[in-house]
Amino acid sequence: MPAKKRKNAYVIVLGNEKGGTGKSTTAMHIAISLMKKGATVSTVDLDSRQQTLNRYISNRINYAEKEKLTIGMPGHHVIHQSNKPVLPEKHNDEAEEFTDLTQELRRENDFIVIDCPGNDTSLARLAHSLANTLITPMNDSFIDLDLLGHVDPETFKVEKLSFYSQLVWECRKNRAAANKPALDWVILRNRLSTTHAKNKKRMDEALKQLQNRIAFRYISGLSERVIYRELFPQGLTLMDLKDVNKKVKMSMSHIAARHEMRRLLSELKLPNID
Repeated sequence: MPAKKRKNAYVIVLGNEKGGTGKSTTAMHIAISLMKKGATVSTVDLDSRQQTLNRYISNRINYAEKEKLTIGMPGHHVIHQSNKPVLPEKHNDEAEEFTDLTQELRRENDFIVIDCPGNDTSLARLAHSLANTLITPMNDSFIDLDLLGHVDPETFKVEKLSFYSQLVWECRKNRAAANKPALDWVILRNRLSTTHAKNKKRMDEALKQLQNRIAFRYISGLSERVIYRELFPQGLTLMDLKDVNKKVKMSMSHIAARHEMRRLLSELKLPNID
């Protein structure tokens, strides 16, 4: 009998240094969407304090048990804070646990989806260094644009890169030095207005200027739809609704949002995913 081919999972990291941009919601929807495509997926929550993705998964497990539903569950893991008393030892302990985990998950999965906290941590930096695709969700506002760089409000010229953009640049250099594949950095523009507002046009211009400087691609993400938040208590995603249509009433808003999610997955251009 031929030996089973060893997997080498593709790593997707959801990261930025700002909370409230939809990282965990996006991570969950991507993970379930990939599973619906037949991929094996594990998720990792690095935000040991907030644990939004972990709560999302827990809600999913509880709801499925309560309603006797058979729905896909990704392998899920949380890296908890180390109890080491000294900060360097704490960081080393957490990094060792995370490294061992990702090495194991690489052998068992097609994809690993990692949700980072909304601040700069040693674990978040380590996750960024492992990413094949880095997804940075941001709300479509100049407040969130500051996460990437400082832009002149009149000319949209890039005046200075942010600390976060510099972090990603360092990750790219390190990957190149180690002869690893180039990092695909995707800016996900969440909460896009459905109208062609002046702010949206100015954001387009500013992002084009930044794109020339720090090499990312940006795509439309999740709109400001209440249904994304409404699904959280059940741990469901839009991709689950056909399986639970007796429990959740479908609306035109659900259908539009599901189409939105399918488009997002397509535009991520992940390997071996149609």
